[in-house]
Amino acid sequence: MYKLNMIDKLSFIFVLIGALNWGLLGLLNFNLVSFIFGSVPFLARAIYILVGLSAVNIIVFIFRNKKN
Repeated sequence: MYKLNMIDKLSFIFVLIGALNWGLLGLLNFNLVSFIFGSVPFLARAIYILVGLSAVNIIVFIFRNKKN
């Protein structure tokens, strides 16, 4: 079994945040990230970037884990 490091754990958290945001956007047309960080567009953009990078890290994690 593979042990999760801190970056992997943070990646899972950010991808969950992104999934919740997409779910709310699809169901209720409510963007949670923009609601929380709407007054500071740079922070909202940073969250979106972190979610995307986290998704890439999880893809790498899956392939790294398949080798074991």
